[in-house]
Amino acid sequence: MTTTSGAKLCSAEEAVGLIRDGQTVASGGFVGAGVPEGLLRALEQRFLAAGSPRELTVVYAAGQGDGRDRGINHLAHEGLVKRVIGGHWGLAPRMGRLAIEGKIEAYNFPQGVICQLFRDTAAGRPGCITHIGLDTFIDPIQAGGRLNERTPPGLVQRVDLGGRTWLWYKAVPIDVALLRATSADPYGNLVMDEEGLFGEMLPIAQAAHNNGGLVIAQVRRLAAEPAPPQLVRVPGILVDRIVVSDLQDHPQTFDQSEFNAAFVTAGSAAQLREIAVREPLPMGPRRIIAARACDELPEGAIANLGIGMPEGIARIAAERGLLDRLTLTVESGPIGGIPAGGLSFGVSLHPQAIVDQPAQFDFYDGRGLDFAALGAAQVDAQCNVNVSKFSARLAGVGGFVNITQTAKKVVFCGTFTTDGLTVAVENGQLKIVTEGRIPKFVEQVEQVSFSARRARQIGQEVLYVTERAVFRLLDDRLELVEIAPGIDLQQQILNRMPFAPVVRLVRLMPAHVFAAPEG
Repeated sequence: MTTTSGAKLCSAEEAVGLIRDGQTVASGGFVGAGVPEGLLRALEQRFLAAGSPRELTVVYAAGQGDGRDRGINHLAHEGLVKRVIGGHWGLAPRMGRLAIEGKIEAYNFPQGVICQLFRDTAAGRPGCITHIGLDTFIDPIQAGGRLNERTPPGLVQRVDLGGRTWLWYKAVPIDVALLRATSADPYGNLVMDEEGLFGEMLPIAQAAHNNGGLVIAQVRRLAAEPAPPQLVRVPGILVDRIVVSDLQDHPQTFDQSEFNAAFVTAGSAAQLREIAVREPLPMGPRRIIAARACDELPEGAIANLGIGMPEGIARIAAERGLLDRLTLTVESGPIGGIPAGGLSFGVSLHPQAIVDQPAQFDFYDGRGLDFAALGAAQVDAQCNVNVSKFSARLAGVGGFVNITQTAKKVVFCGTFTTDGLTVAVENGQLKIVTEGRIPKFVEQVEQVSFSARRARQIGQEVLYVTERAVFRLLDDRLELVEIAPGIDLQQQILNRMPFAPVVRLVRLMPAHVFAAPEG
């Protein structure tokens, strides 16, 4: 039979050859999951060979990359890109360098806002109006999300509605959508049954289509029969070109080249505990911090754990047999299971459900999260946190702002110092073997990624957990509430802080936090 998908079928080179100078290109995906690697690679190769297209605006919500060459890194060339609006930059260091050096216009907006902005743009609304980002560096009263002086202001604006202050992130018309799916059926419908997340593929496709633009989909295979309607994530009426990718350009995640059924199938708490016990976190700062932060998980909580240090909390919770009494979620859409780490972050092992990313952030933004644990690169005297930019390194906020401005309880996880810190645990006592060269506690953060002022306004409970001490947000000051056994309060904590925390009743951190894993 004649198929719609057959008429749309072309090579990656032919597809990206349709992209014109000056257009706005949106790419879907999260770290490596759902990233249209083959299309991004082909677009880079076209530019390097022919010098076109030029002066593109690139928009993406979640971080897309491996910290080296893949993902959005493919587009990091002077001339190819004029402007980038991104949620997380740390996994695209080549693009980050262009931003830091002022060679492109560069914005860092919250991940949840960007994926919702695709949806609002598709619907013809003026943009996304939200409380997310107030009092952070994304707020126009600070930097407006701009990452260098070259970048013009105006994409985000403060507005007053109903007696409240909001941020208006203005709609960005999309000319080209770059998507990824598992398969395309004869109608051109896209199915994502082997993808560990659905991301924001549908809103990106709708935004480009409704703007008279081009929708290009990378798939792993073509299906001979029409897909069950309930499995279609992007209908074929929105898809203009379909590219069957090479397997090397379609890994399930950047850590997982072969299909892993655990990312798309449910499992029991017993299975999850077995996974964690089989590979326990070794004793060290990561385990100590994760174990102490895990103590804060409320019974029955719906929780989010950030990338990096907080990932270990899921392993500890599984070891303790807690996963049948709480639900871990990932901002990309998985609900339940154990969030995967490293370059598989964004998918979960044996999730109970997977929703699309804008819907997950709707839930988060409405204060659906009971608990969130996120990393912290800098904490200052005003109790603000920076995770986004330090000196010449650009990480970006990703979903950090959405999550930390809405969760009922927030725990920041990070070592007390960094760059060379080594510790040992002997007879339940913590010993600092080598102190880190870079302090995490500073007089003033370089960027406000988390606003303590905002947290106080909405009544959040906030803790700051390190390997040697635990602090809490107290009015407008930081209070020291716990210290690790074996640590000298004056020499190893207070003398290493440029500001004085409140010190009243200080307890010892729980002994079980310093116990070696079983097995």
